[in-house]
Amino acid sequence: MDDGFYFSTGRKSRKGQNLAANPACTVTNDDGEEAVIIEGRAEEVTNAPPLARFAASYMKKYKMDPRGMGEPIFLVRPKTVFGFIEKSFSESATRWKF
Repeated sequence: MDDGFYFSTGRKSRKGQNLAANPACTVTNDDGEEAVIIEGRAEEVTNAPPLARFAASYMKKYKMDPRGMGEPIFLVRPKTVFGFIEKSFSESATRWKF
């Protein structure tokens, strides 16, 4: 959404503590055969309009509003993206810079 990846995590979780110390992060899908890897910086979202759009999308999938958890919602905008198909790695491996 908004050319980025939104997610929520507990402020006291290991992920939340790591992001507080260093916002550089990597996001990846769970399919090693057709991988997509995003590198960027996580920033906490506090602006109401994007939070409302994220909450509406989240609600469709998880049937709950993440804003009610009282935990931060982050946005990662890609700086570098890698993608590849495992079976054709040498032909398909690609890197995009933003």
